[in-house]
This record gives sequence, C-alpha cells and structure tokens, in this order.
Amino acid sequence: MEDIQQYSIIDKLFAGNYQDPFSFLGMHQKDKSTYFRVLLPNAQQVIVLDRFTAKPIIQLTKLDERGFFSGSVTTLPKKFTYVLQVDWDDTQQIIEDPYRFGALLDNSNMKSFSFEKLGAHLRQIADISGTHFCVWAPNAQRVSVVGEFNFWDGRRYPMRYRPESGVWEIFLPGIQAGVHYKYEILDKDGTIHLKSDPYAFRSQLRPDTTSIVSPLPKKCTVKNSQIKANQRNAPISIYEVHLGSWRRSQSHKTWLTYHELANTLIPYVKNMGFTHIEILPISEHPFDGSWGYQPLGIYSPTSRYGSPQDLINFIEEAHRQDINVILDWVPGHFPSDSSGLANFDGTPLYEYADPKEGQHRDWGTLIYDYKSHEVRDFLADNAVYWIDRFGFDGLRVDAVASMIYRDYSRPDGEWIANEYGGNINLEAVSFLQQTNELLHKIQPETLMIAEESTSYTGVTLPPNLGGLGFNYKWNMGSMHDTLNYMQLDPLARKYHHDKLTFSVMYAWSENYVLPLSHDEVVHGKGSLLRKMSGTPEQKFATLRAYYGFMWAHPGKKLLFMGGEIAQWREWDHDGELDWHLIEIPSSPHSGVQRLVKDLNFIYRDTPALFDNDHHKDSFEWLIVDDHDNSVFAFLRYAANGDALLVISHFTPVKRDNYRVGVKIPSQYIPLFNTNIKLYGGNDDPSSNIITSQPIKAHGCDWSIEVTLPPLSTLYFNVSLMTTNHNQSKNRELK
Repeated sequence: MEDIQQYSIIDKLFAGNYQDPFSFLGMHQKDKSTYFRVLLPNAQQVIVLDRFTAKPIIQLTKLDERGFFSGSVTTLPKKFTYVLQVDWDDTQQIIEDPYRFGALLDNSNMKSFSFEKLGAHLRQIADISGTHFCVWAPNAQRVSVVGEFNFWDGRRYPMRYRPESGVWEIFLPGIQAGVHYKYEILDKDGTIHLKSDPYAFRSQLRPDTTSIVSPLPKKCTVKNSQIKANQRNAPISIYEVHLGSWRRSQSHKTWLTYHELANTLIPYVKNMGFTHIEILPISEHPFDGSWGYQPLGIYSPTSRYGSPQDLINFIEEAHRQDINVILDWVPGHFPSDSSGLANFDGTPLYEYADPKEGQHRDWGTLIYDYKSHEVRDFLADNAVYWIDRFGFDGLRVDAVASMIYRDYSRPDGEWIANEYGGNINLEAVSFLQQTNELLHKIQPETLMIAEESTSYTGVTLPPNLGGLGFNYKWNMGSMHDTLNYMQLDPLARKYHHDKLTFSVMYAWSENYVLPLSHDEVVHGKGSLLRKMSGTPEQKFATLRAYYGFMWAHPGKKLLFMGGEIAQWREWDHDGELDWHLIEIPSSPHSGVQRLVKDLNFIYRDTPALFDNDHHKDSFEWLIVDDHDNSVFAFLRYAANGDALLVISHFTPVKRDNYRVGVKIPSQYIPLFNTNIKLYGGNDDPSSNIITSQPIKAHGCDWSIEVTLPPLSTLYFNVSLMTTNHNQSKNRELK
C-alpha cells in the first residue's frame, strides 16, 4: 500500500501537480532509517555525498525512468549534511538539494507583506549562497521557480506552500544576482500560468517580461538638505519630465542613462531655477506609449535607463545640487498582460473579481482590490520602497479620482455601490489615508501630491479630520479654465473673464499645485504655445503673459518639459524635445526659456509669492471686473506683510495711462515685465518708480498710472510710504 502511495506521489510530481513536495522530497527520517528522495528529470545516476568530506553515502535507486531516485541508510555521520552527485548523459555535476533546507519564513513574518520578505532575496545560509524565492498565490495547486537553471521546467523546483498566509517559498542554492526567472503556477483548474514576480526588483526590458534576481537596493545615502522645500511655506516649482524623451543620445535613437541624465538634466533644472523634478512613472512597463502609467512590475525600476543603483545615484546627485525628486506613482490600476498580475493564480487575486469594480473602462486595465489587505500591503509597501530605499522626496499619486469613485467613467448599471449605497470607494479612501499616514510617519517631510480631478472634499486634510492626508492636490480646474481662456480670441475674452478669476474663489479650499502637465500637450491637444490664440507673435506674447500670471497665482507651480522653450510640436514620447529652437539666442523660444528661468528665481526670491500661499490673506484683488480691457490686478502678501503688485493684460493693444486703484499711498518698483526684448517682446526694461496719487479708481482713494504693453504681465515691488498698513497687515496675517 505504501509503495502504491509513493508511486502515486511520483506521478503527481512528474505531472507537476503535487502541492507539498517538501514533505516527500529531500532527506526524511522514518523509524531508524534516513530516506533520500530526488526528482531530477533526465538524470542517469544520483549519489548522495557527505558535503564536508565528499565521501559517498549511498547511490540512489532510479525508481522511475523519467528521473526519480530514492534510497535509505540506517547510520549517518554526526551533523550530517549532503550534496548530490548527478550523472547526466555526458556530464557529471555536484549540486545542492533545495529540499534539504527548511522553511525560512515563520508565521510571525507573514502577518503583513513586505518587499523585504516577498520576491527574490539573495541569502546566505551557513556557507551556502543562493536566493530565497517567495510569492503569494493562495489559490494555486502548485508554484515552481523556473529559469534557464532548470530548463524552464516547472516540475524541477516546486515550492513549499504556507497555507496560513497563501505564500509559497523555496531557497535555491547557487542562484546569484543576474539570473532570470519566473513563476510557473498551476491553478485549481489545471491551467499553467507563467508569471513575472510581482516583487521583482529588476525586470527585463520589453518585449521580454522575465524577472531578474537583483539585490535589494541599498538605501539612498545622500539626504536632501532642502527637504523642507516640500513644505507649504516654501517655494515649489516643479519640472515634470519623461526621462526617455527629454533628450536622446547623439544618435537620437537611444535613451539617456541615469548617469547621463544626472550630468545633463539635473544641472539644467538647477540652472533654470526649478526646485523639484517630477519624473513620470519609471516602474517597468511593457508599452512605451503608456509613458509608464501602465506598470507591469511596480518594484522594478525600468531597465530603459540603467540599474536600480543607477537610479539611486541619480537621486543622490539631485540631492547634492539641492533638487528634490518626486516620483509619479500609479497605485490605481495595472495592465491585463498575461505575464503580470492579472488572474495571477488562476483567480482575480490582485484585482476586483467583478468587472463592474475590477475593469477600468477608459484604459482597458484592471483595478486593484483595495479590500484585500495583502493587496493594500503590496501597494503601500511599494510607496515605502521608493521613499525609503531610493530616496525620493515625494510621490505624485496618479488618477486618484478613478480610485475613490466607484462610478468613475461608468454609466448607471455598470458600477457597484458601497455598503451604504454611495459612489465612494471606501476601501480605496482608507488605503490612501493609511498610506499617507505611513509615509509621513517614516519621513514627515515627504511630499504627497494627488492628481484628483473632482471636487472631492478634504484631499489635503489630515485623515484624523476626515481627509485623504495629501500635502497637495493638482488644481485641474484652474489649469483647464485658464488654458481655455488663452485659446479664446482676445475680442471674446471679455465674455469669459471669470475663467481667470474663478479659481481664486476656491484657492484655499485645498493646498494646490498649479499644473501645466503632460496631459495638456498630447493626443492632438497641441503644445502650450500652439494653444494660444492669434498670430505667432501674439502666441508667444500670450504664453509669456500667461506664465507670469500663473507664477503669481496662489499655489505651487508645475511645468511639463518643453513648455519652457515654447516648442510648437506637441510632446512625442518617441523623440526628444525640439532643442534646436533655442540654438539661436535671439529667437522667441530662447526668450521664453529666459522668462521661465527668471520667473523661477523671482518666485524663489519673493516671499510674497510663496510663504503664505496657504492663507487667504496672502491675496487681494485690485481689479477683478475690467472685462472690456481684459485686465486683472492683484496684490500678493508675504507672511511679514511685504507686498507684490501683479497686473495682467490679455488684449493685443497697448494701453497708455491705465489707472490702477490702490488702497494706500505707496511706491511701486518695476520688477518684471513679460514684454521686454530679452524675452522676445518689444519693451526695454524699466526702473522708473511709480508713486501713487490721491486719485480715485476701482473703488480706492489712491491709484497709480501705468502703461500696459499688449498681452503682458507686470510685477511691482510695493514700498509703503507709511508703516501703519504694513504693521496692520502683519498683525492680521499672524
């Protein structure tokens, strides 16, 4: 009867559907005998050797011609360990037996999932080096590690199942960094799935999808001395970058490496006055055209630009130059590629099971199951991975609206309500709250930014007050309104004056970043320059005036690459920016680049533009209703009461003797004019101080008279002629 059972197990092993190989293979004690059982398909002979003396202990009997060997002994040396001498057709090999190693994970290790436990980890057990593989697949019949080291044969290294956690593990001696591998998963229906490792630290470049054994990245050692630049009272000007298309190599055919980017991109950002770089997603992704927003391996920095350590070196160089680095992070969905997370163990493990919850209609992707604590651990720990290991200073979280609304982009009848009958995904909200709390606990200055496109309340409120816990939210409404205004014929702008004033109505409802992002310069939307109305000359002037308005508007700043050189073409991820446009220093493109650079440094050097952004008293309208002339004027106040006057004019005619009402007698010192010749305009820089006069205008007892160039924005430092108002404003702000 025992022999029948043994042969049944052998048949299951060769069929690849025996779930508990460690209970049978390897070395086992029974009564007073020690049994050795080895499955090595195609082997001709197997001898058990004493590992320390190389003395033969027993030649195993070949019980099955397919390659199963067994034998027993009654006496063994003390502290015995063994290796296997295997004879193949024409070679002999000494190998370690993976089935002689016990479980490396105990139950306490599996209370929560972590990248420090799951995945492929290089390990040293006594004097034996190898790799410990660990994967979550609770509904599988069998999981094996496969690669060239075992001829991609799933029968050879079936893993140990841990039913208390649904995790499978195995230690494979001799497997070193650089080895390619996958998991072969036999599901409950007998179907085999070949899957990449969800926790792989490195992966092959598309179109290949194999995972690569790689050491856990060492922590970034160069800390950012400017980490406080993430705070609400600091200037934040973000340069958003797609690393693969900022510049290309000299051949224009290959991407720059992280090393090359560290030597080119970071100095450029520094020179341009930006405080932060925001990198579009760099988790490994199969389709270049997704720009990284459909990641296949969220723990694998893409191999397009180099190794994980190369990425850390890039971030360390940014920190040396006092540049903060933000990563665009995608915890909202993943592609349905068969090699990835989709239907991972034959069941919808990582995604919601019901298509009304689990399929994203717009992008053809799958939505993470935020009810699953294992999936939440997988995602939250990934956020920790990027911040704690790589040294990123913050995360911009993509598509938050699609996460928190169950009816996002779904018609009636195609979505499932929450337990209270509402449309909020409560488990996604909880996940975001807990992740933000976790990251801020690990690194309090971590900058968390939400791309949230609706009027959801409390995105930047702390979770204990019912908020999501982000530091900032992209102001998508302001971006769309203002860009729509700039596309209008100047004659029509007076009928849409509110598109530039409305955002101030809610500017302090959240902490905002004002984005001019990649989404606005793709898919036929045209570049920022091309969006502007009028003749080419007017387009440049409007864009310059718009930038001046945006940099003065309450909220932190973000500009997608290419916007600073005013390129005509919309962004192409397969090429590089049109750098030839600025080869001529006198070109209008070079002028816009100089303007953006000056704006960044004026912004950073002018506390009125940033240090009190989060307070409504940092802003005061002076002219809000001059529809006919399309003129806007406002004051920005620093926390100490220092003021900056901003005037924007969006018609293509010069307005002489234009009077702006002011509340107190002051002197106005020209600081910035988007229409000067240096930027591509027609004016010479002015240093003429303008003194207020006791002439009523715009409801004020005092006013100044200025000349407004066509399509322009002007900044003036305000020097009060009396200290009373300054002291009053300071007391009010405090």
